[in-house]
Amino acid sequence: MAGNKILIVTAVDQERDAVHKGLGDNPRFDVIAGGVGLADAAVSTALALHDDEYKAVVSSGIAGGFDLSAAAGSIVIASVMVSADAGSETKDAFFSLEDLNLGRCRYTCDAFYVEQLLKKAETVGRAVDTGPVLTTMTATGSEATAQKLLQRFPGAKAEAMEGYGVAAAARRKNIPAFELRSISNTVGPRDRENWNIREALTALEQVSPILQEVF
Repeated sequence: MAGNKILIVTAVDQERDAVHKGLGDNPRFDVIAGGVGLADAAVSTALALHDDEYKAVVSSGIAGGFDLSAAAGSIVIASVMVSADAGSETKDAFFSLEDLNLGRCRYTCDAFYVEQLLKKAETVGRAVDTGPVLTTMTATGSEATAQKLLQRFPGAKAEAMEGYGVAAAARRKNIPAFELRSISNTVGPRDRENWNIREALTALEQVSPILQEVF
């Protein structure tokens, strides 16, 4: 990876502030709140990559977790960043862009760096896992949709709304992309009373310093 600077893209200001605080104003890291959703994330990342040179790009923030046993504040590091609803649906099946030969909806993260992130994250004192992180245009709000996503993408660990947009912009510039998430709730029925955003933001702040060690 060329260069030395790292771009970190969150969705909202609270996530940006948590990451920024964890990094301690390290000048090698530019942290931006790119907006909610795949489109805003892609545009914000593309503009940032046009304005400066970066070694890598990281999509970071809080997310829903598919593992019912995962406590709020646990950490997920993406092995694959997936645009989960990009494709075509019939009454019998779902076909991804790859299935249709229309494009790409998966970005495989560099395995060496994923392993390094995983090892460093395990020292933070939080539960850590790695696997596919799904990017959806609509946050899941039912058990039926959660199960449908797991059927399409076995082993999926988390759902957010920006990761693949960040990866798509980075891919165009041939810059490696990664995704680091802290869990605030379980993917499924929308029940904000059981979300723990505060704990997820605390975990995000605590885990962000590992980026300085890996990159």
